[in-house]
Amino acid sequence: MKRNLVLAGVLAFVGLAPSATAQVTLGWDAAVFSSYVWRGVTYTNKPVLQPDVYLTFPLGKASLTAGGWANIDIAKYDGSTDISESGGASAFNLAEFDWWGEIGVPVGVATLTGGVTGYIYPNDVGLIDDFNTVEVYGKVALDTPLSPKVSAYYDVDKVKGVYIEGGVSHGLPLGASTLTLGALAGWTGGQEIDSDFSSNFDDKGLTHADLFASMGFSAGPVTITPAIHGVIGNDRRTKYTKLANNAYGANDTSFKVWGGVTISWSKAFGGSEEKGE
Repeated sequence: MKRNLVLAGVLAFVGLAPSATAQVTLGWDAAVFSSYVWRGVTYTNKPVLQPDVYLTFPLGKASLTAGGWANIDIAKYDGSTDISESGGASAFNLAEFDWWGEIGVPVGVATLTGGVTGYIYPNDVGLIDDFNTVEVYGKVALDTPLSPKVSAYYDVDKVKGVYIEGGVSHGLPLGASTLTLGALAGWTGGQEIDSDFSSNFDDKGLTHADLFASMGFSAGPVTITPAIHGVIGNDRRTKYTKLANNAYGANDTSFKVWGGVTISWSKAFGGSEEKGE
C-alpha cells in the first residue's frame, strides 16, 4: 500500500537487459530525500533515509530479481503539523519495510515484468501492522524514443484495488553524465476510500502528475544521482503537505516539490570489475 518502486524498478530493468555472461548481480542503493512521497501522497514531511538491496539471477533471456527496501524517519517529529509514517516518536525510526520480487523478460523493444511486493509497518503508532498488505504488479517498458512505461498494481490484501501509472523520460548527454527529464501520471480504480479504512486515495480517477529531473555521476564503482520532483496533485490526498489538528488537510497545495540524492552500487559475480547502476 505504500511504496512506489520507481528506483527498484529502474535497477531491476537494468538487470533485465540480455547479458553475454549471464551473471548473478548484487546491488544496493541508499537515498536521502527531503520527504517521503509515494504515488503523489506525502507520508513524511521531514528528511528520510531509504536503503534498498537486491539480487538478480539470470533465467535465460529473463531475469529474476528479489530485494528489500526500507523507509527510515531520520528526525524525531514533535510539531503538531508534522506528518510521520512511524509516529515520529524517535529519530532513525524504521517506518516501513517492503520485500519484493519480480521476473522480467525482453520481447523485441519491450521489457515485460511481473512481480509482487509486501508492505510491512513495524511500529505501534502511525502506520501499524493493521495496514500491512501485498500488491501484485505488471510493467511494460519500451526501448524507444521517450522510453514509455506503463505499470499496473493490484492490492490483493487490504485495499483490493488497482493503481495504474504511465510515464515517459528522455536522457540528454552532458559530458560524462546524462540529464534525465521525465513525467508520469497516476490513476486509481479501487484504491480510493470505501467502506474499508484501508485506502490510498480519496477519489477514483487521476491522482497526480510528477515532473522530474535527475543526473547521475560516476565515482569509481558507485553512481551518485541527485533528483528533483514537482508533483501536481489532483486527488485531495496528493495535495497534503502538513497536518491540521492531527488530521489531513493543512497546507493543501496543487503543486509541491521534493527531492534528494541516491548512491547506487552493483557487482556481477564472476565478473572482473564492479560497476555502478
